[in-house]
Amino acid sequence: MNYRKLTPSMSLLLAFEASARHQSFTRAAEELSLTQSAVSRQVQTLEAMLGVALFLREGKRITPTDAGRAYMAEIGAALTLIRNATLQALSSEAFGERLRVATLPTFGAKWLLPKLHRLYRAHPDLQIDLHSRIEEIDFATQSLDAAITVGDGHWPNVVAHRLYAEELVLIASPETLTTTGQRRRGRQPSTRSRNQAARPTVAMLEGLTLLRVNSFPDAWREWCAHFDLPHHALRFGPSFELTSHLIQAVIAGIGIGLVPRMLVEDELGDGRLCSPFAPVPSSRSYYFIYPERVGQHPALVAFRDWLLREQAAPPR
Repeated sequence: MNYRKLTPSMSLLLAFEASARHQSFTRAAEELSLTQSAVSRQVQTLEAMLGVALFLREGKRITPTDAGRAYMAEIGAALTLIRNATLQALSSEAFGERLRVATLPTFGAKWLLPKLHRLYRAHPDLQIDLHSRIEEIDFATQSLDAAITVGDGHWPNVVAHRLYAEELVLIASPETLTTTGQRRRGRQPSTRSRNQAARPTVAMLEGLTLLRVNSFPDAWREWCAHFDLPHHALRFGPSFELTSHLIQAVIAGIGIGLVPRMLVEDELGDGRLCSPFAPVPSSRSYYFIYPERVGQHPALVAFRDWLLREQAAPPR
């Protein structure tokens, strides 16, 4: 057996793995910074070396064959091990006092950055490179050491520390609530008790535009389920990529929204926003996560311990 045939070059394996993962030569080329034709040729070279068809080609669409899927399962796992080993080797020399942390943009702006000066006061040599991320975190392919994200706490091969259990609050501008209240009083008796008014009804939300964040499309469904309201009867309006943009839209009177309570404390406190109903528990929580391989690095430990202390500290 020719051992060279058993050990294809890394460039051939990377081209195959990216093509199989995306099921597209074009997207694989974009990821690898190559041309589509170069990736296609590398896959063809690999197929010729193995004597096996790895993809079915139908026009521009490619689908792994049975042999291709089996090969991908093994090669994908092997490349992940290689990437992790390389990252660990690099981090052992370059990690130092610099930490690359991804954070949700609004969380970073509203919660993390106002507190970060206390971290630097305690660790003057520590440097935090912050990266905004709203997409799923993948430590195997992204140049990140840790991340603050939201989810259910289940990530494979990742250490997760829960920071906050998310609570959703309905927010509206004072003008929106005043206008809605006047309209409702014009149709209904004004003898409704305070206890009744504290519980939302479909009629209270009728005519209002409900704003959404793309990353949490089920927020209104969860909120309505908490109050036994039929969410399909509500009128949904624009959606936003960032929670901060939704908050600004609500302040501007475009509609009402659901957001994590911790992200609108300032706006609720100074009267720019109102929240007429009690917070509702969400199915999600905020977590600080990092791959197991970096768990003992001094910079990571310092940042993690500071973050957990800040989370546990009473409001200042």
